[in-house]
Amino acid sequence: MKSLLGAPSPALLAALLAIPQTASAFYLPGVAPTSYKPGDNVPLFVNSVKPAAASQDALLHSVMSYDYYHDRFHFCKPKDPNGPKYVSESLGSILFGDRIMTSPFELHMAKNETCKPLCEADYERTSAHFVNKRIMQGYALNWLVDGLPAGQQSIDAATQTPYESQGFQLGSVDPTAQDPKPNFNNHYDISIEYHEVGSNPNQLRVVGVTVDPWSWDYAGGNPDCTDNHAPVILAEDGKTKVQFTYSVYWTKSPTAWATRWDKYLQVFDPKIHWFSLVNSAVIVVFLVVTVASVLFRALRKDITRYNRLDQINLDDLSGTSALEDGVQEDSGWKLVHGDVFRTPSHPLLLSVFLGSGAQLFVMTGFTICFALLGFLSPSNRGSLGTMLVLLFTVLGFVGGYTSARVYKSLNGEKWKLNIGLTPVLVPGIVFGTFFFLNLFLWANEAAGAVPFTTMLIIVGIWFLISVPLSFAGSWFGFRATPVEPPVRTNQIPRQIPPATTYLKPIPSMLLVGIPAFGAIFVELFFILRSIWFSRIYYMFGFLFLCYGLMIITCAAVTVLMVYFLLCSENYHWQWRSFLAAGMTAGYVFLYALIYLVSKLSLGGLSGTVLYIGYSALLSFLFFILTGSIGFFSSWWFVQKIYASIKID
Repeated sequence: MKSLLGAPSPALLAALLAIPQTASAFYLPGVAPTSYKPGDNVPLFVNSVKPAAASQDALLHSVMSYDYYHDRFHFCKPKDPNGPKYVSESLGSILFGDRIMTSPFELHMAKNETCKPLCEADYERTSAHFVNKRIMQGYALNWLVDGLPAGQQSIDAATQTPYESQGFQLGSVDPTAQDPKPNFNNHYDISIEYHEVGSNPNQLRVVGVTVDPWSWDYAGGNPDCTDNHAPVILAEDGKTKVQFTYSVYWTKSPTAWATRWDKYLQVFDPKIHWFSLVNSAVIVVFLVVTVASVLFRALRKDITRYNRLDQINLDDLSGTSALEDGVQEDSGWKLVHGDVFRTPSHPLLLSVFLGSGAQLFVMTGFTICFALLGFLSPSNRGSLGTMLVLLFTVLGFVGGYTSARVYKSLNGEKWKLNIGLTPVLVPGIVFGTFFFLNLFLWANEAAGAVPFTTMLIIVGIWFLISVPLSFAGSWFGFRATPVEPPVRTNQIPRQIPPATTYLKPIPSMLLVGIPAFGAIFVELFFILRSIWFSRIYYMFGFLFLCYGLMIITCAAVTVLMVYFLLCSENYHWQWRSFLAAGMTAGYVFLYALIYLVSKLSLGGLSGTVLYIGYSALLSFLFFILTGSIGFFSSWWFVQKIYASIKID
């Protein structure tokens, strides 16, 4: 009893002491630290050669990436007789264009080495032209040391804070020279920071990697790695011999292993995130309050009058006709009660889109939540892509169930076709577009081209996992009770009067899409920058809030449009709500085109087709997502208002 009330018991004390050790021993899969002893070999892996902008304000001149050991680069290969070997990668890493391979660089923990020769290479005319063009386009080399990307020190122009940019330049061009020519970097100063675990000299961990590339022409002599050499210029009218060298410098650092990625996670213009978030939140609150006040006041007034009319009609039929006519002039949404739940045109296509939209909605929510919890660490390369593919595959049950139940509620009769199209139509469009764009990457020998075997694996996973799950969801969906309309549908459709300008299809779609796009366009800029400029995006907190604001805005504006549409006696709200909310994706695609003109200078046909193709593909998925949000919110709204009135 004394141990319970006084000093802690030995068992409790042991448990408390074990908590820090247990916490420090827990790491997410693929991101556990590796400790080295002095002199141990630290592997340096090479990744694909990717285009990069020289500064934050510079334009990007290409979207093609190349294998590090592309024949025309002539980079030094490992001495292994089998040549460089591929390092195992995740599915998402392959889809995002990572091609990680072994290298000839030899790094020994805490051992400085200066001017180590690698190899010599001869650059003929075609190779020289190829490399010089890549230098002019700002291509960068990408290395990995203990999972950390090797980069260069850069300064944020807005905050004047240093950060590590991923990759380092293939070469440079002196803009002040009269006849600027590309200088090819052939020497690398590799600076590595390491941290002692608990002041144990035998437990050293890599916490930082920077590379300073140099262009030094040794003129056929022994390399001395001094900076008094002329730069290496690859001649395009002959052969150029280049000798590669490198130096390694180790520095002890107080940076802990757990915080070693902080240098790479640079927030560009952090104030604009908060300004955008606050601005979007104010707009959303104002919009929701406005919509709620307009709808609640108008609906409460309408419902009260309609129900009062029905009561008067029961007591005295002759005394209500004039009053009823007055109500018909004031509001018309009750007048279409016999047509508002009429089956829309093409219910099969609508239900399939809605099933895929529900699948995307749940997938996006889970992905952002996993990212908030830290499961999508940048050190676990490709985890985001892998998560997206796996979640969308497993959530085939949600898509099948939603599509089947909606189709049944819309009185659809081609249930077999619905079951077959739900897991095939939208994924088929996505895969077909992706395969078409991949042909351009194959034609250009780009590293971003997904291997054909990987595509077969994706198709196999889809048909073995997602399609059966979708069939199972459809089976449960067709067995479930359909969503019954609260009022009966007339046999003869009511004639729709001419609509005002802002309620016509195209103007209403343009108006509804603007507020939802306004809630996300700032984050969209940073997402596009991270995709095309190879930056790490990790502001998932802002993304989560923007995603929530977009959902609320999209639902509120679509419901308001449907209310005005019903008041104008137009009962074709199903497709109108889907298309109007989906118009947000139209603004996303338009913004991507503006980004192409203002931030990119691709020049070639292949790069432009790839950019527009991938932007159109993402916009199509966004169209399905936002359209589904608009439809389901409108469906809920229509169900509620017509269930609250009395219909004889």
